Amino acid sequence: MVSSKTKETDTQKKIYFDIKWVFIFVIIGFLLVFQVLPLIYLIIRSFFPEGSFTLDGFKRIYSYPLNWTALKNTIISGGLASIFGVLIAFPLAWLVGRTNLYGKKIFRTIFVTTYMVPPYVGAMAWLRLLNPNVGTMNVFIKNLFGLTESPFNIYSIGGLVWVLTTFYYPYAFITISRAMEKMDPSLEEASRISGASPLKTLITITLPMMLPSIIAAGLLVFVAAASCYGIPSIVGAPGKIYTVTTRIIDYVHIGSQEGLTDATVLAVFLMALALIILYVSTVPIGKKQYITVGGKSTRPNIVDLGRWRVPITILVALFSLLIIIIPFMTIFTTSITVNMGKPLSLDNITFKYWETIFTRSSIISSAKNSLISGLLAATFGMIVSLVMAYLLKRTNIKGKGIPDFLITVGSGTPSVVIALSLIMTMSGKFKINIYNTMAILVISYMIKYMLMGMRTVVSALSQISPTLEEAGQISGANWLRRFKDIILPLILPSVVAGWFLIFMPSFYELTMSTLLYSAHTKTLGVELFTYQTYHSQQTASALASAILIFVIVVNWGMNKVTKGKFSI
Repeated sequence: MVSSKTKETDTQKKIYFDIKWVFIFVIIGFLLVFQVLPLIYLIIRSFFPEGSFTLDGFKRIYSYPLNWTALKNTIISGGLASIFGVLIAFPLAWLVGRTNLYGKKIFRTIFVTTYMVPPYVGAMAWLRLLNPNVGTMNVFIKNLFGLTESPFNIYSIGGLVWVLTTFYYPYAFITISRAMEKMDPSLEEASRISGASPLKTLITITLPMMLPSIIAAGLLVFVAAASCYGIPSIVGAPGKIYTVTTRIIDYVHIGSQEGLTDATVLAVFLMALALIILYVSTVPIGKKQYITVGGKSTRPNIVDLGRWRVPITILVALFSLLIIIIPFMTIFTTSITVNMGKPLSLDNITFKYWETIFTRSSIISSAKNSLISGLLAATFGMIVSLVMAYLLKRTNIKGKGIPDFLITVGSGTPSVVIALSLIMTMSGKFKINIYNTMAILVISYMIKYMLMGMRTVVSALSQISPTLEEAGQISGANWLRRFKDIILPLILPSVVAGWFLIFMPSFYELTMSTLLYSAHTKTLGVELFTYQTYHSQQTASALASAILIFVIVVNWGMNKVTKGKFSI
């Protein structure tokens, strides 16, 4: 018979050699080296550019009027985009989730379409529609009303806000929709029973209960819009509308030590802004959000729109047509147009630009690089996400919240800040030199997008009873065996969805790739941006259309694989 002392010793050994600790240390080590170290060095470098403390960089940057203009434009455009984004998203989320609107499933898919595609594709579309001279929509309105001047100018702060709003409102729509699904419907039902109209119930009950989620959604849109590079570079640059992101990349491209210091100082401002907003949205506002969630799983009653059902459906359809369908159709028609100055007709149609994107070696090489880097980022990102999700939901190991916190911070850090910090630290300064390699692209994508995969898996794991795993443990299966044979098959749809949620933005990413690519690692996002800015808008449109089709097909495939449970 084995003594109790021997059993105790064996137990201590099992705890000491628990493989979970190996995983958690590896993840923390990865995040410390490739995220924490670069970001801390970025901050230190802004105050110690030559090895000694000085504020000369801040004085120089903030004494330059153009940088103050960039700061002002960033705050104004991001702030207005967040306000308008919420004003659009909340009624749409309510109509789709709480009413008997016609075609709700179709509209929901359409509303989040812009979430699936690169923002710079939207900038290209609105450039063709609202160009002050030859914009299709401007020309149509001028001819319709007999105007002498174009009513809209895309090359303005208003144009920048418009494009940012149309491509980032889905962030608010998705956030608010999910919060509505979890909200306790009892108060709304009580209001309806007491005789309140659907509109009064919406204003007096739903809106106040949803306020924390609405604020959080607005903050999310603000961070995304303020840290965006593609839209300001395409829409703002021709109109000399500078933002912090475009100024940072301009300074980096200067190539001098002073230029790098100036970029660092601006990056610190952007990072501080993002971290403050991340803190506000996750701590004070995040805690208040739980108040609106009840313990019941009952679905709220669907509001009958009555005689307003048809008119509201028509208005929603017109919104979808104007904001989503027409811009994307414009991209496609541009890709088959011979002369963009003439209307589309049979003798003004060509498919040579489509032939170009499938035959030109530089584009094919960039597509391969994007595919490989996206596959690697998604695969390694999901491995980390799976381990982290298990540690968070199935263990009580001390310190498990540290990597979760770091992954959240990485997701909230602006892309341009991540790229700049990696440039300064991963070029041999700390005995690690991965600059101009595929590895630095993959690491940057993982840091930025890993949270998407982790949250998806955590959500799925929360729905699985621990008793299944306990039964496996009683049968003698170790942790890895239980995870492989019990947990993984049950959460596989979520794993697939999480994988795609990391892969897709990595595949078409532009901001980080612009700073981190080399001649041998040029990505599809950079290639498209180059063609749009310097070469052929028709070729850029063909490439953008191909990316859009690819993203839609992938989303459709994900919907099928997960049996409708997960899609973007």
